[in-house]
Amino acid sequence: MGLPDKFVYKFGKLTTDGNRGMKPILGGKGANLAEMSTIGIPVPPGFTISTEACKQTIDNQMEWPEKLFDQVVEGVKHIESEMGLKLGDEKNPLLISVRSGAAVSMPGMMDTILNLGINDNVVEAIIRKTNNERFAYDSYRRFIDMFGNVVMGVGHDHFEEAIENLKKEVGVELDVELTAAHLRELTDRYKAIYRKVTGHMFPDDPMEQLRFAVNAVFNSWNSARAIKYRQISNIHGLIGTAVNVQAMVFGNMGESSGTGVCFTRNPSTGESKLYGEFLTNAQGEDVVAGIRTPSHIDELEQKSPDIYKELLSYTRQLEAHYKNMQDIEFTIQDENLYILQTRNGKRTGTAAVKIAVDLVLEGVLSQKDAIRDLVDPEHIEQLLHPQFKEDALGENKVIGTGLPASPGAAVGKVVFDSKLAEDSEDPVILVRIETSPEDVGGMSSAEGILTSRGGMTSHAAVVARGWGKPCVAGCSDIVINYKTKSFTNGKITVKEGDWISLNGSTGDVILGQKELTEPEFGDEYRTFMDWVGTVEEMKVRTNAETPEDAQLARSYGAKGIGLARTEHMFFKPGRVNFMRRMIIANSKKERIEALNNLLPFQKQDFIEIFEAMEGLPVTIRLLDPPLHEFLPQEKEEIAKVADELGVSFEILMNKVNQLKEFNPMLGHRGCRLGITYPEITEMQTRAIIEAAIELVKAGKKVFPEIMIPLVGSIEEFRHQREVVDRVAKEILSKVDENVDYLVGTMIEIPRAAILADQIAEEADFFSFGTNDLTQLTYGFSRDDAVKFLPIYIAKGMLKQDPFQVLDEEGVGQFVQAGTRLGRMTNPDLKVGICGEHGGDPSSINFAYETGLNYVSCSPFRVPVAHLASAQAVLRKKNIEEKPDEELVRPFDH
Repeated sequence: MGLPDKFVYKFGKLTTDGNRGMKPILGGKGANLAEMSTIGIPVPPGFTISTEACKQTIDNQMEWPEKLFDQVVEGVKHIESEMGLKLGDEKNPLLISVRSGAAVSMPGMMDTILNLGINDNVVEAIIRKTNNERFAYDSYRRFIDMFGNVVMGVGHDHFEEAIENLKKEVGVELDVELTAAHLRELTDRYKAIYRKVTGHMFPDDPMEQLRFAVNAVFNSWNSARAIKYRQISNIHGLIGTAVNVQAMVFGNMGESSGTGVCFTRNPSTGESKLYGEFLTNAQGEDVVAGIRTPSHIDELEQKSPDIYKELLSYTRQLEAHYKNMQDIEFTIQDENLYILQTRNGKRTGTAAVKIAVDLVLEGVLSQKDAIRDLVDPEHIEQLLHPQFKEDALGENKVIGTGLPASPGAAVGKVVFDSKLAEDSEDPVILVRIETSPEDVGGMSSAEGILTSRGGMTSHAAVVARGWGKPCVAGCSDIVINYKTKSFTNGKITVKEGDWISLNGSTGDVILGQKELTEPEFGDEYRTFMDWVGTVEEMKVRTNAETPEDAQLARSYGAKGIGLARTEHMFFKPGRVNFMRRMIIANSKKERIEALNNLLPFQKQDFIEIFEAMEGLPVTIRLLDPPLHEFLPQEKEEIAKVADELGVSFEILMNKVNQLKEFNPMLGHRGCRLGITYPEITEMQTRAIIEAAIELVKAGKKVFPEIMIPLVGSIEEFRHQREVVDRVAKEILSKVDENVDYLVGTMIEIPRAAILADQIAEEADFFSFGTNDLTQLTYGFSRDDAVKFLPIYIAKGMLKQDPFQVLDEEGVGQFVQAGTRLGRMTNPDLKVGICGEHGGDPSSINFAYETGLNYVSCSPFRVPVAHLASAQAVLRKKNIEEKPDEELVRPFDH
């Protein structure tokens, strides 16, 4: 089967080739332009060049596929026919825009060129036709700027310097105050800049301009900023960007024209009210670039009530059609409204949950649709972000107030450079006059973002909301000086490295470090999570070894503990030296004596955890790490501990040296410790069973699950199970109470997964320790892999860090094989995941499809895991119900 040879898809009133289900081919923007054209929205006609064309062009060293040029020519003729205009014509000239549009929204990451088709002859034709010389030259100088910057790499600062110099010469402050004569002069200056920097004359041929522009958009797919954004946003599997070529409509034709961006609901709070901004006598890039401060959308109602009413009608139609909050770009040309784009709007976690609940209550969509499509697991995680303590609000030293562009609280040291923000080990606030796509790395690394220019729909605001980063935008109270690395409000000067706090919910910029507090959840959150609970089939447990963590996780809906690491308990004050005495003991008798001193502590720990999780299962992993981790390593510390233990420095030093291992992760740890020193397993089993008995006596339900770590053979498991059962039987024989306990193992060695059928004959449950299983499958040291994993990811050798997102192709095969083999010999085998992957949404989806009973994650990831678990159920059912239909999901990366 050959490569596809249809590359161009038209849209307009008369002909439309695509629809919203074609995002992989047309990109999100192109698919939605086609869709809007079919439902009666006033969309300027155009055509979309497919993502496949982008891929083939890039793969072929920027040579277009054979049929692409002819199809582009036909696409241009389609626009000309619908508009009654002609590209390059000296009587009725057509101008077009060229915009990118990937299948997943990447705001500001790729390139746009407006007003293409203009030249010295066309500009005169536009003047004759519109009788508006200022508009004509404003469009011309904008095109030279964008074409020069995007296509030829001429720095935008060259053009910016030229316009600033001209404004000083003629004594005006704003771009809109420049006259037609000024803009004619500016156009000549822009051409001179272009020629000086590129060594070429500015191209006159519109088709040549178009070909250059399309290639520039194709190339922007692999720009550093786009690659960085895809990495940060975990976007994979896309082959390229589509290119949308569309008839220009002009918001810069005078006071009866304008441009704007609006959301059908508030993207920060979710309030059901039109939210956005517009500029009179401007083009689209003026709004998002923050070059001029726009007006609130409410002012459009006062200025042009009929246009506002029409816009409101279209926003409601689009929200009802897409069943989701929409982010819409529009242009008004001489009192005529055009919709240029719609897409599912990026939103904060708070807004996502409220919008989902409201749309269900309004009857727009079902609960299940809302769970599957409207709230991303990361939105739930955002809701767990801290806020400023309320009692501290009165003490705030507010040094400026801007727009509350993305809610939440952030505290950090001021940095003015994105690269410095990326490299900093301290929490930082990125402070910029305005952000650009080149800043995404620093924006991702920063705790929060502050800009002195730009509005609620500026680049900083849109990206910050999408990532859940607090952001204060357009803070005109401050003046930023990059040279001195400082900003001032006229009274107070803040330098790089000083601490500030941002309140993204109010727009306040606060001097110093404010105290943070845990968030509170509103009624919408509780309602939404109740709906989630009715859908999910796979349980969510937590990793916890303190009653505080256990109670927190339970309040988030955890259905038990999937991993309690007992070694963490030994490091508490007053205990670690008992552990050390056990390690340096010269006989079994001495070891037992030291362990008996630890027993009461262990027992109390388990009592508290069982109480916190009463009625729910608690999986306790027996001692896992190598013993050297409990001993000091530095000479000064060794001398101090030797003194505390009452032994000589030499004795303790010798023990430290004896326990050193070349590769401790593969050394004397896990069940190997329990086999070498069964008395450790005996003490821990005694503590678990005795703690359970106490609570059973008090009338409480306890379900202990004892987990043997690092098992690689049935013989190892059998040995440790015999120790556990012997001790438990001995204790239970002396009391009237009964404790229903289980004994299982952690599958973290590939051999255990392959021999799972043997181990399952005697094990009650499996829990996949995917951290170590990943380590041992890849042969990566988790601690050392940080040196090369970023390089692997950058080179495309790995899509993601396998310690954060489960490697389904490799490690996942062991999970699937271990589960399948284990249930062949033990059909009732309970299986879960307790590694870091238990809180990762895509790994949770894999766990559900594999048939696991539960996942276990840190307490703060429990709500995230609940939603991911429910979405896994709904996605599977949706695919089963619609196997041949393109499924449209707004947040499906």
